[in-house]
Amino acid sequence: MLKLNQVTKLFNPNTQDEKLALSHINLSLAPSDFVTIIGSNGAGKSTLMNIISGVMKPDIGTIEVDGMEVNKMGEHRRSSWIGRVFQDPMAGTSPNMTIAENLSIAHKRGQTRGLSWGMTRKNKRYYQEQLERLGIGLENRLNARVGLLSGGERQALSLLMATFTEPKILLLDEHTAALDPSRAALITDLTEKIVREFKLTTLMVTHNMAQAIQLGNRLIMMDKGRIILDVPPDKKATLTIADLLTEFEQIRGEKLMDDRVVLG
Repeated sequence: MLKLNQVTKLFNPNTQDEKLALSHINLSLAPSDFVTIIGSNGAGKSTLMNIISGVMKPDIGTIEVDGMEVNKMGEHRRSSWIGRVFQDPMAGTSPNMTIAENLSIAHKRGQTRGLSWGMTRKNKRYYQEQLERLGIGLENRLNARVGLLSGGERQALSLLMATFTEPKILLLDEHTAALDPSRAALITDLTEKIVREFKLTTLMVTHNMAQAIQLGNRLIMMDKGRIILDVPPDKKATLTIADLLTEFEQIRGEKLMDDRVVLG
């Protein structure tokens, strides 16, 4: 479903600020794989997401979605197949538009858009049905401006919008990190429910080791632009935080000292 071959990205080449963000990344995801990605700050996790979504292009290597090379396609064209939810609840939605208008845009992702929102009665019923699945009452607030929603409500809406058209790939970029614990738990539960229901092929970046272990069928650890650990489904089922820390220490020869990595 998703395949990266020798993907490499270098920032500020031939300067004192040169940084190798990704180094010869090889990664394959089968349909319905749910892969969590853990790693310290600067490991290359967000760069990887940007490369896959089309925000950036790799210097070397190829990216394939469902057997089709997408290197030359920009973010807009890839949005037909790739949904993304960001860390910031303010990203991914239009705050001055209503919930209904935001959903209408998401519903038409990858299509040629006219000047109207296309808010028919049929669409309104459909949007209400989809919002009802979230279980937080947004189905009764279609005309509310998104900027007035709480962070958790907005992130739940972002998650729904990103999966509205059942994309081939779902990218979750630390999408619970900016929320309080109760809202983060809500979004985590909704994520698990939606990914399972639609069998979405998913990559989720997180700094929370417990969350990385809890969700998905496979876990990847990154460090300095490389994948240093790839835990398959059979081993992930019994994986613990202590196991992850031990693996990191054995591979790197040092302890994981990044304070942003949450152990539990």
